[in-house]
Amino acid sequence: MDYEGEVRSSIKKRCKNCKIVKRKGVLRVICNNPRHKQRQG
Repeated sequence: MDYEGEVRSSIKKRCKNCKIVKRKGVLRVICNNPRHKQRQG
């Protein structure tokens, strides 16, 4: 399993490179800065 990043109840973009994607019903933030990775759900 890949590293998920932070699990939060509300996720937001932290920089202009962050993207919010929905995968298998889980919202995630993917970014080229690994500290910005988050997921919800």
